[in-house]
Formats: sequence, C-alpha cells, structure tokens
Amino acid sequence: MQIVEIERQGVFGSFIKDLSKRMEIPSSRIFAILGIPKATAEKKATAGERVAGRGGQAAIGMVKLLGIAEEIVANSTASEAQGFDATKWLGQWIERPQPALGGRKPADLLDTPTGVDVVARLLGSIESGAYQ
Repeated sequence: MQIVEIERQGVFGSFIKDLSKRMEIPSSRIFAILGIPKATAEKKATAGERVAGRGGQAAIGMVKLLGIAEEIVANSTASEAQGFDATKWLGQWIERPQPALGGRKPADLLDTPTGVDVVARLLGSIESGAYQ
C-alpha cells in the first residue's frame, strides 16, 4: 500500500536527479524521458518538493524497471553478474533502439504506464532468454 501513497503524492524531485546520476543519464534527458519539464523538475528538486501527476508516475515506472533489471542480475548464475551495475546498464539499454520495439528506444515509451508495461515485458523476455 505504500506504493499507492507514493503514486498519489508523487516522488521528490531530488530523487529523480539522484536516479539520473545512478543511471548515468544527464538530468535533462531523464526529465525528457519522464515527460517532466526541466524547469519544473529543477525547481522541485531544489525546493524539496514532489513531482506528481504523469511525471511522478513515470518516475515510479522507472523504479519498477530498475527492480526488474536488478532481479535479472540477482537471478543470474553467470560469473559476470558479480558486481554488475544493473542501474547503469538500464540507463544505457533504454537509450538503444530495440528490434522488439520496432526499432524504438525503450526510453521513448517510458512517459506512460502502458509504455512502462511494454518495456517491463521486454525486460522479462530478456531474463527468460526469449529475447537477446
């Protein structure tokens, strides 16, 4: 139920900026991916305020994708999984065109809940080995 409250209240602007650093995506790009005007996001981050609405929902969607990526790594038996930075990897992966998305970048779909679901299913396919 905690996630429901976060969805209602929004996420802190500073959280989104921190997410951009951890994913190694410029903050201006993460704001664009999430559909949040840069000036709004910067102002909310500085003031310690929350980003609500579609932008906040999109940020929550990104966190869900991070959870999936981290789970893929945690479930991997490959030796390369040791010390693998799933957050950084996701930041790179969402910016690469994916054939399963008709050549679109996952980042271009993350501003809507449906787009997040499509990308989440694609990540699930990667884990199952159905998509490389």
